[in-house]
Amino acid sequence: MTAASPINRSDLADLLAFYASAGVDDALEDAPVNRFAEAVPKPAESTPMAAAPARENVQQQPPSAPSRPDMSRLPDAPPARAPAGAATVPDEAQAALARQLAATASTLEELRQHMAAFDGCNLKFTAKNLVFSDGNPNAELMLVGEAPGRDEDLEGLPFVGRSGRLLDRMLAAIGLDRTSAYIANVIPWRPPGNRTPTPHETEICRPFIERQIELVNPKVLVNLGGPSAKTLLNTTEGILRLRGNWRVHTTASGIAIPAMPTLHPAYLLRTPAHKKLAWRDFLEVKAKLRALT
Repeated sequence: MTAASPINRSDLADLLAFYASAGVDDALEDAPVNRFAEAVPKPAESTPMAAAPARENVQQQPPSAPSRPDMSRLPDAPPARAPAGAATVPDEAQAALARQLAATASTLEELRQHMAAFDGCNLKFTAKNLVFSDGNPNAELMLVGEAPGRDEDLEGLPFVGRSGRLLDRMLAAIGLDRTSAYIANVIPWRPPGNRTPTPHETEICRPFIERQIELVNPKVLVNLGGPSAKTLLNTTEGILRLRGNWRVHTTASGIAIPAMPTLHPAYLLRTPAHKKLAWRDFLEVKAKLRALT
């Protein structure tokens, strides 16, 4: 689409959809800027060198010693400072601090406050909100996804977009809803452009979700998607191999919680043929809840 051609609404919609999928969700300026029309800076004009004086008119002067600046009159250099709100490079020190803060939280509200004040994960500085949880903290079922998306980041709640509506239907199919389940994510801050969290970022956030599970103490845990299952079940197997098979998540205090890995709702939206697999997994969850009640 060029400037001379008329605007095609279909092409424009496709372009906006491409920008949204690439993570471009905020405009920097009110009006578009044509970078190709910007003026190119001209090279500086060279000035002609002054004519050198005739050799016979130049008197030889003895070389003088170079003058030294008076260091006592120079101001002291200001100390280097990190910019306020700068992103933190993930490292083991930040992971250790996260483990310490998570261990000292005795309630979910205290854990939320610790996470809101924690600056050790660089994802916090690009996200709009902390996405802590949704649902009933006294529920027997807890579901854990990977990380918030755009809609979740805006509202501060997990699973509120298209994948959230599908998850609601999946819960309703086994007689549950958000008042009878508790929902959270391994990563509480949205990665820029919905990219995959790095292993360092996941390791820093791991103590928070593990403590969150321990405080909720559900009877059954559901891992939504491969990243959640791999992080909380300490495995490297793919989700298609993991799903449908009961595993165990062991808390720091030694409590063993039955865990069912299953497919993430976002994956099911892209691959509707696999919804039948998730349906089987949720039937297993329903039967397990009945057996444990």
